[in-house]
Amino acid sequence: MTIGHLLVITPGIRAYREYLLRSMSRDFRVHLVLAQPPTWERAYIAGHTVVADLADVDGLVRVARAVDAERALDGVICWDETWIEQTAHVAAALGLPGGDPRCVERCRDKHRTRAALDAGGVPQPRSVLVSGREEALAVAADIGYPVVVKPRALAGSFGVVRADTPAGLAEAVAFADASGEWAPDLPTHERNILVEEFARGPEISVDSVIHRGTVTPVCLARKEVGFEPYFEETGHVVDPDDPLWSDPTLADVVVRTHAALGFGDGVTHTEIRLTPTGPKVIEVNARIGGGMIPLLNLMGGGPDLALAAADVACGRPPGLRTADAARRVAAIRFYYPPEDDCVIADVRFEKPGLPEQVVRCGPLAAAGEVKSPPPRGLMDGRVAYAIALGADADTCRAALDKAGHALRVDVA
Repeated sequence: MTIGHLLVITPGIRAYREYLLRSMSRDFRVHLVLAQPPTWERAYIAGHTVVADLADVDGLVRVARAVDAERALDGVICWDETWIEQTAHVAAALGLPGGDPRCVERCRDKHRTRAALDAGGVPQPRSVLVSGREEALAVAADIGYPVVVKPRALAGSFGVVRADTPAGLAEAVAFADASGEWAPDLPTHERNILVEEFARGPEISVDSVIHRGTVTPVCLARKEVGFEPYFEETGHVVDPDDPLWSDPTLADVVVRTHAALGFGDGVTHTEIRLTPTGPKVIEVNARIGGGMIPLLNLMGGGPDLALAAADVACGRPPGLRTADAARRVAAIRFYYPPEDDCVIADVRFEKPGLPEQVVRCGPLAAAGEVKSPPPRGLMDGRVAYAIALGADADTCRAALDKAGHALRVDVA
């Protein structure tokens, strides 16, 4: 097979995303567009372009055309939520797969997602767009507590909070309104808050590749959430042989979700609650999932989502290649500082305290950084992670508990 030429827009944080570039560089010639000169990325790329403003669509298109003129591009991909709309515009300008900005915007804008899923009859929590506290109180009273309050167009659980009472709802609306300051590059709206029915039940995510309208789920993860009433993702468990793979209702919901959104080519990360009345879609992200979920899938013996995503970005059917290793359950746990505003001096795991099931671990904070647990440190409050492989989820969770005891966080 002829090696593909792939334009990657922004590499992301090394700890979370290096594995994607590593996989893609084996089968694709990668040209990276980024805001700073590359460092660790150089090992995986054939070329790069530094741009001053990733939000400048016209500038990104000019860069893409210049790269394409030197060697024809086969695809363009981005896994950073902040820049996926700009990436869709670049793909559209070059006539490449995934070039449907309206579809990506339907995923980025949670209100538009809800409207599209509602029109397609896809099961989801009831959701109402509101403009302020008084309207939110009226909607919550109609839906019934508890409710979930979330910003319309943020990502990574930023600003998402459960409210159990009217007083809690007022605080939640203020929290969601203020959360836009954490992601100034993402779009904002005058009517910016969603009040939604609280969907009870465990939450999962399904990463899928879509080629010419055919949806192929690749990775399924069971999400672990903490720091109530917030929805901080504290870990994930991936079992390549999870019984949910054979659930026809879940499979049907995933397929109908993409049809309702008009998603033709690309990769998605769909979050779903398994409620007592069946699966309900929480949101759909038009990118590869975060939290190292696809890496867990690969380490456990499942298909390589990075290569499958690159295939469909280049207009090819996804090659669902698997590792040679035996299929095992893989799990990740994220760890947090003991209190707000910790100035990190050092983060390390004491190796004698790590069980054999922990196959990878490391810091997510550097000396001098200030870290806080949620809610102040939603997502960016993590200081370390550990990954375990085992015969079942309980074995992995027990190993990650022990890894937490072996973690040392020194603060100034």
